[in-house]
Amino acid sequence: MSKAIAFILLLAMAVHIIRPLGLPGLRLRRDFWKIAVLAIAVMMATTLIRP
Repeated sequence: MSKAIAFILLLAMAVHIIRPLGLPGLRLRRDFWKIAVLAIAVMMATTLIRP
């Protein structure tokens, strides 16, 4: 499951660099790092939740 989440977030970063997503806080191409921060937070949460 965590590999699927990582792949989806990596894909979102690639798409955002090509064409910005237009979501609040993600309107510019240089905002792709925010997706990376979200990915790190999701991975940490996944690690903490799983036994």
